[in-house]
Amino acid sequence: MADYQQDGGPGGGGGGGGNDGGLTMNALLSEVQNTLDKFKLEDDAPTGGQDYYSPYANLEKAAVLQEARCFHDPAAVRENPRKCCTVIAQLLHLTNTGQHLNSNEATEVFFGVTKLFMSDDASLRRMVYLFIKDVAETCDPDDVIIVTSSLTKDMTCDVDLYRANALRVLARIVDAAMLGAIERYVKQALVDSAGQVSSAALVSATHLFERNDESASIVKRWIGETTEATTSPTEMVQFHAMQLLYQIKKHDRLGMQKLVTQFSQRGTLKSPLALVLLVRYTAKLLNDEANEGRMTSGSSFQSGSAFARSGYAFLEASLRHKSEMVVYEAAKAICALPNVEPQELSPAVNVLQLFLSSPKPAVRFAAIKTVSQVAIGHPRMVSKCNEDLEALISDANRSVATLAITTLLKTGSENSIDRLLKQISVFLSEIPDEYKITIVRSLQRLCLTYPAKHRVLVGFLSNFLREEGGFDFKRSIVNSIVSLIRQVPETTESSLLHLCEFIEDCEFATLSTQILHLLGELGPGTTAPARYIRFVYNRVILESSAVRAAAVAALSKFAARCPSLRGSVMTLLRRSLDDEDDETRDRASVAVSVLGAAMEEFPYVPPDEDAEEPAEEPVEDKPEAGDPAAFVLLQGLPMSFDRLDRSLRAYVRAPTSLVDPEELTFSALPIVEESEDPAASAAGEVDVAGGDDALLAAAGGGEKEEKKVAIDPAAAVYAVPELAALGRVFRSSNPVELSEEETEYVVRCVKHVMPEHVVLQFLIQNTVEDQRLVNCTVAIEGESECFEVAGEIAAESVRYGETANAFAVVTRDPGAPLAPCNFECVLRFGVIQVDPKSGEDESDPFDEEYPLEELELATSDFMAKVPVPDFRQAWEEVGNLNEVLEKFALQFKKQEDAVAAVIDFLGMQPCDGTGHVKPGEGGKKPHMLHLSGVFVGGTNVLARAQVAAGASAGVLLKIAVRSDDPGVSRMVADCIR
Repeated sequence: MADYQQDGGPGGGGGGGGNDGGLTMNALLSEVQNTLDKFKLEDDAPTGGQDYYSPYANLEKAAVLQEARCFHDPAAVRENPRKCCTVIAQLLHLTNTGQHLNSNEATEVFFGVTKLFMSDDASLRRMVYLFIKDVAETCDPDDVIIVTSSLTKDMTCDVDLYRANALRVLARIVDAAMLGAIERYVKQALVDSAGQVSSAALVSATHLFERNDESASIVKRWIGETTEATTSPTEMVQFHAMQLLYQIKKHDRLGMQKLVTQFSQRGTLKSPLALVLLVRYTAKLLNDEANEGRMTSGSSFQSGSAFARSGYAFLEASLRHKSEMVVYEAAKAICALPNVEPQELSPAVNVLQLFLSSPKPAVRFAAIKTVSQVAIGHPRMVSKCNEDLEALISDANRSVATLAITTLLKTGSENSIDRLLKQISVFLSEIPDEYKITIVRSLQRLCLTYPAKHRVLVGFLSNFLREEGGFDFKRSIVNSIVSLIRQVPETTESSLLHLCEFIEDCEFATLSTQILHLLGELGPGTTAPARYIRFVYNRVILESSAVRAAAVAALSKFAARCPSLRGSVMTLLRRSLDDEDDETRDRASVAVSVLGAAMEEFPYVPPDEDAEEPAEEPVEDKPEAGDPAAFVLLQGLPMSFDRLDRSLRAYVRAPTSLVDPEELTFSALPIVEESEDPAASAAGEVDVAGGDDALLAAAGGGEKEEKKVAIDPAAAVYAVPELAALGRVFRSSNPVELSEEETEYVVRCVKHVMPEHVVLQFLIQNTVEDQRLVNCTVAIEGESECFEVAGEIAAESVRYGETANAFAVVTRDPGAPLAPCNFECVLRFGVIQVDPKSGEDESDPFDEEYPLEELELATSDFMAKVPVPDFRQAWEEVGNLNEVLEKFALQFKKQEDAVAAVIDFLGMQPCDGTGHVKPGEGGKKPHMLHLSGVFVGGTNVLARAQVAAGASAGVLLKIAVRSDDPGVSRMVADCIR
């Protein structure tokens, strides 16, 4: 409106009482239109106007390279620097969109760009710096050195902008030799009075330190200048100086403790970013103090070592800093300390409670995130924040509101559950599914905490099964209910009825089949199994083929486990004999046939309802011994289909498999070991911390990993006829290193265990370029009552870079008890000198010996890691007839290390996810370990071990071993050392 004001409007200086400068409607519309035209995009201009042209549209590399010839024209460079900037931008656009310059083109353009240093235009000079940094990696290193003199000149000029950028570019292109030449300039820049120059030098030094060891050794000499930079009045310089000091000293624990102590007590750091780094370094050192057992006076940081006391005092003092980021970082660090005491945690929780009512969404989110994590281990400490948390349920930020609810569910009391559920029911209908899933997991954990409230919580979850929602949300509810059934048996009948109502109107076939399978497994064991038949049969009538097949299988299980229901179920199953789906029809025909035979052999006799005196004990509705229906329809395979497939493949690989007269049964199949998959073992457990982490993590679909093809380690044994004649390999161990990787000859050993032999496969690798090894054997010697060396098979030739196999055979006395035995190993071979270029022999062989590490044959080598589907049932079936009980005091500082050592000593497979101590529970309570395996000869072995932290030091172990052979139980128990 400037024109209008000058013409005498209300904002102008003209007086005028006439209509010449007055505001009319036409003048107002004209002014509005003119203003819109000024801000209108050029590409939206009316026809006839000049269209907007992007300098990066439809670029051709040849045309841009032609334009780059202007770099060689001094007049063009001085008079039109803007054009040169545009050409450099186009070149950078080409290289960053995949149209890379070849070596000759890059070199030619690079030489042209170096001539642009003659221009004093600041924008052009910055573009030159950017181009050199981007193209330096693709150019010849000898060509890049040409610009070093120009950059060094800029680095010593009076313009701070040039000095800072020249330092950054030099750090990208110099090597260790050139760095020594410019070291003096860099050291001066580290303590320069200009903040941007000093900051650029510190960042460049950090990049140089990480490049290679030679550059790092030079940067370490700048520690004095770096320390001096921490006193700079510029906050960013202090931040970068702290970063570089950490890089230099991070592998020196005492140096880092001295650094942290000095800066925390001196108080010279004014930069909040630098203080955040100091807080993080302090927290890392305190974590190391606790995890490595250097806390001298108990586990409390306030009464621990001198550094623990001073470090915690600094963190607590940082809670009173004026900067929010420093206060939050200190509170977060205190909350993350291992085994922190409640009184040490209290100041941090008080600060976080204040942050919960902050007007800044980022501060509220950070505070609620940390409080939610604290609530996992210290729910009582967080309970005083419940009022603030309830206020956040209605927060506009849904992430904050969801975390508030999940935290309340962790800290709420049993009396507050009903009130919380009312608040959640309104909230759940307004948020996306990914937030709902997080809340469902929290409700599952709450039900485990207060089992008496299972009816209310399961009913609440089931209500949302009938609401609108995606597959992942519904699946999370179903999985939570199923998990609660497994862990809180009281919820079984009510939960099954809720799931039955859900499948009446379920649009997801996967969930329907999962629930039907669960009904077939658990429904017959309830007090009134007949009530579920109607829900299952409805699926046979109304659903898709996959669901119908699952329903038929569920009905078959009801009939197999409940003889009283067989007549009515048979009527329903016969209706599926004409089903259009093959799978459904086949399952129905098998079930009808088997149930019919069972009803003829074991007819059901209902109790006499007219009897005057009722029977003292009601007759159990279960199949009798030898019932064919129970065997066919209820008895599962002794192994999974995956294990069956791998076991059959291993059986076929043995050379004697096709001529073996032995009948092929499950017991005759080779043992297939399984290594514990942490993800799979934890799948059925309640995810203690994963709910909130899943909310905070970015949602990204990972690609499925292709299934790795298993390689039979015994294939090398079967390839040697003399060894194949010894029989089938029971198990093969992981390779054991007998020499270091850096030595001339690298030797590893794989132990192949057979019923009466142990074949030692030595993998010999030659790393000497001018040698060829011939007639390589590994001589072993050891004293043992049950082992005896029987023979050796040599590796004929091992060239440079190749790996060959040599074998040694050890016989075992099956009647003698196993005991660990150490064998001394010596590599014996002949050496032939060869020409490294042609590979031809240049000398006759001469004998050499090379000592190796000792090789141990332990009892665990004869144990295969084989899991059992139901450990508790298997434990009861074996019984305590051959049980061995022992107690041990283990010299381990941490419970987690003791658990891993017990598993390694026994060589058995952890079951039920007991192979790992849950995060945050180490040392707080005893850890129960369930192990299973198969000993050589086919003896199944089970073990239960309780690992608990000792009163003073060390770890206490109580172990019980059960098997069908008392000698095996004793040998396994004696494995603990």
